Formats: sequence, C-alpha cells, structure tokens
Amino acid sequence: MILVVDDDKTIRLSLKLVLERNGYEVALAEEPKAAIQMIRSTPAVELVLMDMNYTRVTDGEEGLTLLRQIKVFRPEVPCILMTAWGSIDLAVQGMRAGAFDFITKPWDNGVLLERIETAVNIKTLPRGEDSTNVKGKYSPPYREGQGGGSVLLPSLSSIYSTIARVAPTNAPVLITGESGTGKELIAEAIHRQSRRANGPFVKVNLGGISTSLFESEMFGHKKGSFTDAKADRVGRFEMAKGGTIFLDEIGELSPASQVKLLRVLQDQTYEVLGDSETRRTDVRVVCATNADLRTMVAEHTFREDLFYRINIINLHLPPLRKRLEDIPLLVDYFITEACKANSLPRVQASADAIAYLQTLPYPGNIRELKNLVERTVLMNPPQTPPSEGGNQLLTSDAFHPLNGDQTPLPSIQGGAGGGSLSSMERTAIAASIAKNGGNLSLVAKELGISRGALYRKIEKYGL
Repeated sequence: MILVVDDDKTIRLSLKLVLERNGYEVALAEEPKAAIQMIRSTPAVELVLMDMNYTRVTDGEEGLTLLRQIKVFRPEVPCILMTAWGSIDLAVQGMRAGAFDFITKPWDNGVLLERIETAVNIKTLPRGEDSTNVKGKYSPPYREGQGGGSVLLPSLSSIYSTIARVAPTNAPVLITGESGTGKELIAEAIHRQSRRANGPFVKVNLGGISTSLFESEMFGHKKGSFTDAKADRVGRFEMAKGGTIFLDEIGELSPASQVKLLRVLQDQTYEVLGDSETRRTDVRVVCATNADLRTMVAEHTFREDLFYRINIINLHLPPLRKRLEDIPLLVDYFITEACKANSLPRVQASADAIAYLQTLPYPGNIRELKNLVERTVLMNPPQTPPSEGGNQLLTSDAFHPLNGDQTPLPSIQGGAGGGSLSSMERTAIAASIAKNGGNLSLVAKELGISRGALYRKIEKYGL
C-alpha cells in the first residue's frame, strides 16, 4: 500500500488514479496527523509519497517534522518527497532527514512510477549504505576483459549480492574506491544483470570533458549550433538509450556542469544544442569516483542535491592492500589470461612469490597487480623445473626486477615500522618519475594508474 499525503485534494485524487491504474493499493491523508495515525495503525503501508507543506507556510518544516515522525514509527518505510524545482534545498534537507528520494512538481507519471518501483524493490537496503556490510548468499564472478574468464573474490561476495538485488531496478548507483580497484567492472556487472542488459553500455570519463564541451558531448548538437559544429552529433545520453550510462570520475565535474547533469537526472529530459525540442532520456545511471564526495559537499565543491540524486545505492570497493586474501586468486587468474593471450606454456606463481606480492603497497590496486603479473610472465622465463602438476613456477625473484622500486610494508602486515602509506606512495611515485626520466605516461603505466590520477598525486605530494 502507498500512502499519499497532500493537502491538495486534486493532487491526492490524481495520484490515486495513476497509482491504482498501475496496480498499487492507495491510501490518502490530507494532513500530517492523519498520516501518522495511518502509519501507526496500518502495517500494509510500504511507501509514503508526501508533500512538504500543508498550510500557507511554505518553509517545509511541517513536511520535515512528518518525515522524522515516520522514521521513528516505521524506519523501514521509504518516503518520497514532492516539491517544486525552486525548493530543491528543501528536498536536500529531507534527504538528510532520511527520505529515500524526491520528485519535483509538476511530475512526469513515468518518472514517478519508476521512482516508486525502485523504492519498493530495494526498501530493505538503506540509501547510501556501504554494501560491504551486507552479507549475501551469492557471489557472482569478478570478470576481466571480454574473454569470458572469471574468478570469485572473497572480498567482493557481499558486493555482488547487493548487485543482484539492485541491478533489476533503475536505482542510480554510486561506486566509490581508489583508482584501479575495479569500479568499471562493477558497473558492467550491474548492467549485465539488469533488465537493460541487451541495451548499450556507454562509458563517459567526465574528467576528460571540459565545461565548454559538456553539453555537446552529453546531449549532442545540431549542425551550425556553434562555430565548429560542422555536422550533427549524437550525445552520450542518446547513445545509451535503452541501456546504461557509466559516468566515471564524477568528482571531476565542474560546478556549472553539475547543474546541467542534475537537471537531466532529475527530470530525465534534455535539449540538444541548437534544437528547441525537449527529449526524454531512457537510461540507467551508474557513477564512479575515487574522490570523497561527502567532503567535497562539505567544502561546497560538489552539489549536495546532485550527491543525493546519484547516491541512492553506494558500493564501496576497498583497496587491494586491504584485500590480501584476493591476491592469490587474482595472480593465478592474470597469469592464466596472459599465457592464453600470448600462446605461452602455463605457469604459476610459487608460494614465496605470492607471499612477496602480498607485501606490496599497490597504489594502483588491481590494475597495478595485473600489469606487474603480465610483464613478469612476458619477460621472465620460469625459474624452476615443472612442479608436480606440470606447471612452471615463477618465484619471487622473477617479480623483483620489474617492481624494484616497491618495498614490503611491515606495518600493513602487522609488524613495526614501515612508515605511513602516503609517504610510501610519494616515495614510489618519485622513484618512478626518476627512473623514467620524467615521462609521465611511462610512470602512470608502471604504477598502474591513469594519467589524471597521477597528475593529482603529483600535485598532492608536491612533486
């Protein structure tokens, strides 16, 4: 049952008609007191759709009070707020108070029904929850590349369980974690398990799009709409129609571009540059960042309303240095793939090689480990006779020459000393820059991180 709370009789009846036509049971309340009575007496209520103002006062305090009361009596019931576009700040206050989502008036019935379906389907998973704390029954495979190979990682089992729950919905997902932890692979897993799996999966690196080109890249343009527009261009949202759009490095988006993105995510409409026709989006939005968006919100460098819009579900990927149990499986997987891709005899890492690899800091995370393993397989012949299983062994000595600037981290392993991770990362970057004669492309490749991430770390450490 959906409880609609609004002091406007026309709105109540309109919503009742729309919801009942789509198979929902609906209850109506005119003001907060009646709504609380129904919440306390009717266990069947599974979602509340509520206005923020019930008298001539328009500060929204009545709605915020009602929301807080609902969360006291029925904390598991999701609440969707209804507010005007000019009152987005009020909606943000509601999100802070525990609302699941908000829509703006006048609403689009399709958007409204989609938001309701999402809220009902994932109401047992609080918005923004770190899904690594959710214990799951299933652990779909971590996949690398398009070859079909896979490996089950113990540290990702709960994350894949959450993916299985949220993928069939249209809920926006925010994937966080350091560079190289596999955020894009998780986004692809969400797409593969969604109802949009047969549609396109469009990847957009927002860190590489300037503010001046944002609208053209994302929404497209018509020929002649600006000086260099010599032909029509299809935007990324149109390319992703019927599928999933993956917005990587969303923390790099400029404030001006954040406003434009918020509008399309909120209303699901946009205009192509040079064309006055309003178009509707039909995409699932998955975002990723290695930045701390909450800190950016506090520092007013990232819009809080945009943060709440993309952070319905949060999946956080821990760094590889905190997932040491995954390293043996990943090493074996990467060796197998490298041997297969290069038609080489099957080899395997020795126990001492695995032990050594588990001591490295991995500022580039899984991407760095993958690069290290592939280079070792290609450049180092087996160091020992075949093992009992017939495979050649790669010992720890095979890895040292290719990663000589890295040192074990006794502090991570529980021992004394070792210095802070930041100081070790700075040392590793500085050593790589010196080793490669200042060629940052080679440095980024050696460390297994993107050039953009390398530039940020160079600036961070004053290098």
